[in-house]
Amino acid sequence: MIIVADSSALVALAVCNGLHLLDALYQQVRVPRAVFEECVIAGKPAAEKLLAYLSDKTVDVDLSGLVITANGLGAGELQAMALYKHLNAQHLLIDDQRAKKVASLNAIKAIGSLGLLLRAKEKGLIAAIKPYAMIIQQANLYLSDVVVTEALRLAGE
Repeated sequence: MIIVADSSALVALAVCNGLHLLDALYQQVRVPRAVFEECVIAGKPAAEKLLAYLSDKTVDVDLSGLVITANGLGAGELQAMALYKHLNAQHLLIDDQRAKKVASLNAIKAIGSLGLLLRAKEKGLIAAIKPYAMIIQQANLYLSDVVVTEALRLAGE
């Protein structure tokens, strides 16, 4: 199985030390060049960790000839959606709600960082998602209280 990832969810997983879960749940993790560049900006949370993790997972993406409505999305999100289609991936890892809506309109199966943690718990890879979610929230990465509460409810926590 292949997952293509966007920067916000990758940063969230890196901050809570959950990147290894991507490798445990998927055979391949891929990111477009624009996402890589967004993740490794100096001063960005977990930039060095992401530089090391993504070094062999980055793919150049050509957007010409693709029709995906931008709807205010960034280059990383658009390239991630295009790469998902090109690789026929199983999931797009993305946290931005607007991007998830555009993904859905383009028949792309999106999963957020908390959804990935929930899958990891269901597979027995982690005991609980709450510690990870709390670290992400404490790092001031945007996860709404509503989304966290729902994820914890689904996890039975």
